Amino acid sequence: MTDKRQTAALIVHEPKFFDATSLQIPTLRILREDGTLYPGASLPEIDQTLALKIYDTFLFIRALDERLLASQRQGRISFYMTETGEEAADIGSTAALADDDMIMAQYREQGALAFRGFTPDQFMNQLFSNEKDLGKGRQMPIHYGSSELHYMTVSSTLGTQLPHATGYAFALKAQQKPNCVLCFFGEGAASEGDFHAALNMAGVFKVPVIFFCRNNGYAISTPAHEQYAGDGIAPRGVGYGLKTIRVDGNDVFAVLKATQEARKLAVEQHQPVLIEAMTYRLGAHSSSDDPSGYRNKSEEDTWRAKCPVMRLKNWLIHQHWWDEEQDSQRKQFHRDAIVAAMKKAEKLPAPPLNDLFTDVYDTLPWHLKEQQAELVSHLRKYPDAYPKSAGRLGDE
Repeated sequence: MTDKRQTAALIVHEPKFFDATSLQIPTLRILREDGTLYPGASLPEIDQTLALKIYDTFLFIRALDERLLASQRQGRISFYMTETGEEAADIGSTAALADDDMIMAQYREQGALAFRGFTPDQFMNQLFSNEKDLGKGRQMPIHYGSSELHYMTVSSTLGTQLPHATGYAFALKAQQKPNCVLCFFGEGAASEGDFHAALNMAGVFKVPVIFFCRNNGYAISTPAHEQYAGDGIAPRGVGYGLKTIRVDGNDVFAVLKATQEARKLAVEQHQPVLIEAMTYRLGAHSSSDDPSGYRNKSEEDTWRAKCPVMRLKNWLIHQHWWDEEQDSQRKQFHRDAIVAAMKKAEKLPAPPLNDLFTDVYDTLPWHLKEQQAELVSHLRKYPDAYPKSAGRLGDE
């Protein structure tokens, strides 16, 4: 039998070693900071309706992040993570998908969910874990999920969504569905074993998945240069047999165009793709983090000048599709809607305790039936020891 590895390879007769400089992947840029296009650059598939929807989602997320971070500081919610500075990455890529393509998020992609129509009420219900929370209070704040919007529930465990994405895409291929999976992760998650397993399987089985790396320079406080010695994450895609591209993650047009092309490869050719978006989180890693301990203001200011929201706003104004008055009005609209939804959500009771035992098994196993009975008995024996809302069993 002929060894394909030998016949397909370029043969040499003297040793030649390769290093990170042997493969340097360029960065796609289309939109300048002033809202004009780079010379020779062309727009993605976009019209006025889509451009305004993307920008409106930008404004909504900025308002949401501002209000919810303040609420965490006030003790109204326990935890929050902003995506300030990274909006172009998840919103721009989501805009390139079909509505029924699956999204598997890490934890900083609330913009993708908002673009698909997740309402202020739904965001607040999850954050306050009330009885209308789609997750029934089982998740900490920002671990969103919506089967209706094809957005897989977020997991705190870093990188687990990567092999899930490959498996889900394998099923799409087996069922011959014209869809793909878009899987978000950070460059820190690319240090997890799940990353390598997922990309290898995707490359071998040629499944319709787009792995989207938000390389924001830090895995919490660990800078990129302490995570890897190579040329970022993109070359790893090449190594695993994936089509690969690197984009300016603060340029929504570069993100949109790359993902539009990536989706065609994934759906029409069952060719997995890796997109590395070079971006920066202007805020802290989370409400539990203080970035002043590991980066300086000068660095933040450099990236603040590359703001994805301002870039798109400038472009829209150049097109005469937007103006400052509209901008102010729309920002205030989102602030008001978010505050109204918050006031409503925090007054709603917690989910009934019976929800602890539902939605996992088709038929409740014996040991959980025993636990359920013990809980009911305990609450009836000590009704005054718990808040009234905690005692709601849902079947009474």
